[in-house]
Amino acid sequence: MNTQSAFAAALLDPARPCPNGLTTWNGSDPASRFAVYRNNLFNSLIDALADSYPVVHELVGEAFFRAMAHAYVQAQPPRSRLLVRYGEHFAPFIERFEPARSLPYLADVARLEALRVQAYHAADRAPLAVQEIAAALAEPECLGELRFQLHPSLGVLGSAFAVVSLWAAHQGELALESVDPLQPEYALVLRSELQVLVLAVPPGSAQFIRCLQQGMTLGHAAEQAQAAEAAFDLSACLALLIRAGAISHLHQPLQTSTRPPL
Repeated sequence: MNTQSAFAAALLDPARPCPNGLTTWNGSDPASRFAVYRNNLFNSLIDALADSYPVVHELVGEAFFRAMAHAYVQAQPPRSRLLVRYGEHFAPFIERFEPARSLPYLADVARLEALRVQAYHAADRAPLAVQEIAAALAEPECLGELRFQLHPSLGVLGSAFAVVSLWAAHQGELALESVDPLQPEYALVLRSELQVLVLAVPPGSAQFIRCLQQGMTLGHAAEQAQAAEAAFDLSACLALLIRAGAISHLHQPLQTSTRPPL
């Protein structure tokens, strides 16, 4: 193991001794200085996780969160110099973290919060003017072949747990004791201007939006949504996307001219 690898390994494993060959500018004990540096690194990364996952933090409490985050830092050291990206794999880690098994919804709450972070830092894109959308939707012969380009910040999460209600309760929008965490919910996350929205949507709407993200036509996406939820309301879902400014472009089918050749 080279010097750099040995340094990194010792930095992430408190059980390892201070790497050989380290010196300090003032002659102080290198092992003590290295321990301080290691502690600062762990605390910085744990604090970054707490900032990105505030509801997970509140659900488990300070001591549990920091112990879980400490284990995550050891298992998943940073791969990017951008601290905001740290924690991308926190949700699957929580799913495998044995002490968190008594909170089966915790990993999905983390997935929701990860979508919020991604939405906040996603690229900007101006929403399509309502008049342009209305004009395209007013052409029934082309309606089924329309393709939507949605805002880069938009994300959808389907969960077997009440992730949207749990998140809302921790924003003071619901009473936590009124939330049944074992009720399935679907979340739509996107940034509207400077605010990241977390909205509960029906399963059909979630499926419809996923299909649009995959490039399906409106007609095909609506069929998939209807299969997911018989009561799917296409008009209500489109109205929601328009109000949220989630539609940034429409691709209309090429219309073949019916004029006879000259």
